[in-house]
Amino acid sequence: MKPPHPYPTDVSDEEWAFAAPYLTLMDPQAPQRKYDLRLMFNALRWMARAGAPWRLIPHEFPPWEAVYQQTQRWLQAGCFEAMVNDLRSILRVAQGKQGQPSAVILDGRTLQST
Repeated sequence: MKPPHPYPTDVSDEEWAFAAPYLTLMDPQAPQRKYDLRLMFNALRWMARAGAPWRLIPHEFPPWEAVYQQTQRWLQAGCFEAMVNDLRSILRVAQGKQGQPSAVILDGRTLQST
């Protein structure tokens, strides 16, 4: 099920090929899956970009409750952290660097709050 018209926030095929393995928490053919994961991810991207409340997700997407629950599952499973860590490593290697940083800079300054 795809929205009748694509949104600017919709994930491209190339982006989805990268993200899908991180977001698939169970067998993609599981019978209990009611909504397509790509559509759920697109709904989350729309909501995050629009800065809109959950309840204002357009009707072309799955119900906001389903998108919210799936987002919570992804957050609890650490999907986004794993995706960002691997993407950072890929970009570093493409720049000719080691996959993981070899040094860390810590700033010892403190800020006084009032």
